[in-house]
Amino acid sequence: MNEGKYVFSQIMEFIDHNDFNRCVERYRGDRRARHFSCWKQFLCMAFGQMTHRESLSDTVLCLNSNSSKLYHMGIGRAVAKTTLSRANETRDWSIFADFALGLINEARRLYGTESQLEVELKQNVFAIDSTVIDLCLNIYSWAHFRKAKAAVKLHVGLDLKNSIPCFIHITTGRVHDLNVLDLIDFEPDGFYIMDRGYKDFKRLYRITQARAFFITRAHRNLDFRRLYSAACDKTAGVKCDQTIRLESFYPRKRSSSPSSKRNSTSIGSVAGAVVSVVFLKLIVNRVSRATGTVHIGWIEYNTVEFAVLVWKRTAIDTILYIRSF
Repeated sequence: MNEGKYVFSQIMEFIDHNDFNRCVERYRGDRRARHFSCWKQFLCMAFGQMTHRESLSDTVLCLNSNSSKLYHMGIGRAVAKTTLSRANETRDWSIFADFALGLINEARRLYGTESQLEVELKQNVFAIDSTVIDLCLNIYSWAHFRKAKAAVKLHVGLDLKNSIPCFIHITTGRVHDLNVLDLIDFEPDGFYIMDRGYKDFKRLYRITQARAFFITRAHRNLDFRRLYSAACDKTAGVKCDQTIRLESFYPRKRSSSPSSKRNSTSIGSVAGAVVSVVFLKLIVNRVSRATGTVHIGWIEYNTVEFAVLVWKRTAIDTILYIRSF
């Protein structure tokens, strides 16, 4: 006979109950609650997440089938579906959001020095992306996405060294990915990897102003004109290093600096400024055609090596790299 604690109870012991209570008191979550507190609500939802339950009904059914063990799990009595559903509907979601952010900060404090990357870097490396979560339009009429479909979009900034999210934001499905760049506090000297959907030179310039770096894909129809080429080390994977000028209408219109002055010693507006193009051959003997990518400042070998290692498993031909100096 097993006399020890259940695995679920052992996992929950790592969570500071006092921190959770502070979040509950901040938003008065247990006001008018008789038996089913916010803590019990959290335990039920955490159980459903850890056991890969597919719905609220599935979670409640699995819990009540083990009603004799609920006391030892900290939940107590059997939970009705309507009780859990009403709690999820009426209680402030900020309770769990603040608590989750606290857990993330604690995890980064404990495991921030560990790295799972194939290349050694002192700086932190972040991946920014989003995913669409489909919803029922009849129930979630506020989650506008398409004419006959509702959805929310989850925007995440993931620390690639330890696989811990550092930024989480939920919007309706119609919100474009690049709008999230206005909400992120960029870390100095950090690398930010993102897809081509985030290519907005005005917003990307905020990363340069924060003295950080970003790596992203370039559009095939990037309109530019080459001014001159600089010497580059092709053995490091750099195909060419060119100084160009963006030629499309909006980048030129948004430019707030002279278009051809002192690119290597000062930075003007990214949109329309004279910049350098860097082509990275990510897969040997596979890239036969290069498209324009934008670079501000000068390139370092360890940065090129990092970019090649991060993107070598993808089918990307070129990446867009900008660094501050």
